[in-house]
Amino acid sequence: MPPAVHATGALGRGRRAFGARDWAAAHAALGEADAAAPLGPDDLELLAASAYLVGREDDLVRLLERAHGAWVDAGNVRAAARTAIWLCIHLMLRREAGSASGWLSRATRLLEREPDDCVERGWALMPAVLRHGAAGEWQEVRDLSTAAGEIAHRFGDADLLALALIDEGRALAEMGRLDDGVRLLDEAMVAATAGELSPIVTGLVYCSVIESCQLAHDIRRAREWTAALAAWCDEQPGLVPFTGTCLIHRAEILQHQGEWDGALAEAALAGRRFAERGTPWAAAEAIYRVAEIHRLQGRFAQAGEAYREAGRGGCEPQPGLSLLHLAGGEPDAAAAGIRRALAEADGGTARARLLPAAVEILLATGDTAGARDACDELEALAAGDDGGLLAARVAGARGAIELAGDDARCGLVSLRRAWRIWQDLDAPYEAARARALVAEACRRLGDDEAASIELEAARGTFRLLGAAPDLARTEPRAERRDTHGLTPREVEVLRLLAAGHSNRVIATHLVLSERTVERHVSNILAKLGAPSRAGATAYAYEHGLL
Repeated sequence: MPPAVHATGALGRGRRAFGARDWAAAHAALGEADAAAPLGPDDLELLAASAYLVGREDDLVRLLERAHGAWVDAGNVRAAARTAIWLCIHLMLRREAGSASGWLSRATRLLEREPDDCVERGWALMPAVLRHGAAGEWQEVRDLSTAAGEIAHRFGDADLLALALIDEGRALAEMGRLDDGVRLLDEAMVAATAGELSPIVTGLVYCSVIESCQLAHDIRRAREWTAALAAWCDEQPGLVPFTGTCLIHRAEILQHQGEWDGALAEAALAGRRFAERGTPWAAAEAIYRVAEIHRLQGRFAQAGEAYREAGRGGCEPQPGLSLLHLAGGEPDAAAAGIRRALAEADGGTARARLLPAAVEILLATGDTAGARDACDELEALAAGDDGGLLAARVAGARGAIELAGDDARCGLVSLRRAWRIWQDLDAPYEAARARALVAEACRRLGDDEAASIELEAARGTFRLLGAAPDLARTEPRAERRDTHGLTPREVEVLRLLAAGHSNRVIATHLVLSERTVERHVSNILAKLGAPSRAGATAYAYEHGLL
C-alpha cells in the first residue's frame, strides 16, 4: 500500500477512535499515520492528547512541541501561542518551572505581534492563575480568572470558561465566600458532565472541583461529583490520568462513610499509580490517606511510618500525625505538631482542616483557653454552613469544650447537634465519637441509664468499624484493664522491651526517635517502680500487662 493511502486510512481510524474516546486505539492509529507521513498540527494535537490520556506524558510534550513548530511554519500565530500556553500549563503541573516559564515567554511574545483581541490572551492568563494559587494569593487568582472568564465568554471558548470558573470559585471559597464559590464550581461541573469540554479539560475540571469541595468541607457535593468522575473514568477503559485522583477522592469519601477497608485499598492503589507515573507529591497524598486508616484502626506503627513517608513526599502530615501522637499517649508532641501546622497554615480551608484536631489535642493537654480560641476561629470559618461537615465539627468541638468546663447541660445540647449532623452526613465514625461524648454528658447529669444506652450504641459502631483505639478508650470502667498508669504508647514500648528488643529496635518498630524511646522506658520504670528493664518485664508478666 502506498504510504499516503496507508496514512489516510490510519488517520481516519485515529480520528474516529478519538471521537469515540478510545484513547489507546486513537494513540496507536494516529501514531501509525504519523510514522507513514508527518501529521499536520491539528492531528498532532489529537495525537498529543491521546498520548496524555494513555499515560505517556513525555510524548505529550514532544508532540505539542512539534505542533507548535508546525503552526509557526503555517503562519498561524494564535494557534502557535495557544499550543505554547498548553505546554506551559502541563509543565507547571509537572513542576518543571524553568521550561514552563520559557514556553509562556514565547507565547507572550507571539501574542504581542497580534494587533487584535483574541481568546488566546485569556489563555495566557491561566499560568499566572496557577502560580498565584500555589502561593495562596487568592485575590490575584480571583482577579485573573475573572478576566480570563470574561474573554472566554466573549469568544465562546467553553474550555477556558470552565477552567476560569473553577479557579474563581476556589478563590472565593478560600476568601470566605463559600456559597458564591461553590456556585461557580457547580457551573463548571455542569459543562463537564454535559460533554461540552475537551477530554483533558474535562478531567481537570472534575479533579479540581472535587478537590475544592473537599477543601471546602462540602462532603455532599464531593460525593456527588466523585461518583460522576468515577462513571466518566469507567466509560474510558484505557484512561490513565485522573483515575489515581479519582481513587484518592473515593478513598476519602469511603473513609467518611465508614468503609475503611475499601478506603485503604483505593488509597493504596492510587499511591502505586502515582508512583508509577513519577508524581511523588500526588503519591504522598494517597499515602496520607493510608496512614489515616491505619491510625483509626489502631495500627499505630504502620500509621507513623505512612505519615512520615507522606511528609517526605511533600504532603503535610497534619493533623493526622498529631492525632496519632495523642492516641499513643504523647500529648506534648501532639500539641507541638498541631501548633506548628497552624502557624504555617494561612488559608481558610487549610486552617479549617486543622482546627478540630487542635481543639481535641489542646483539651487533652489542659489548654482549655487555646481550645476555645481554636473553636471560635472554626466557628467563624463555618459561618453559613448550616448542617454541613464544618457545622458538625463546630458543634462537636463546642460540646467537648463545654464538657471539659463542667457545663454538661450545654455540652449535651451541642453534642446532640453534632451527632445528628454526622448521622445526616452518613459519617458513622464521627457520629459514634459524638455519641460517646453524649454518654459522658448524660453520666455527669446523673442519668446513668441514658449514658449506658448511648455508650453501648457508640461502642457497637466502633466494633463494627474496627476502631480499636476508640473501643478501648470507651470500655466501661469496670471492664477496663488496669495499665498501672501507663499510656497506650508506653504499653507498646513495654511489650517490645519485654520481648528483649533494644531501644534502637523499638524506635525502628514504632517509628520513633531513640531519645523518645529512652524517655518512655524511663517513665515505665518510674511508674512500675521497677529497678531495671528485667524488673519491668517481670512486673508486666506478673500483673498481666502483656
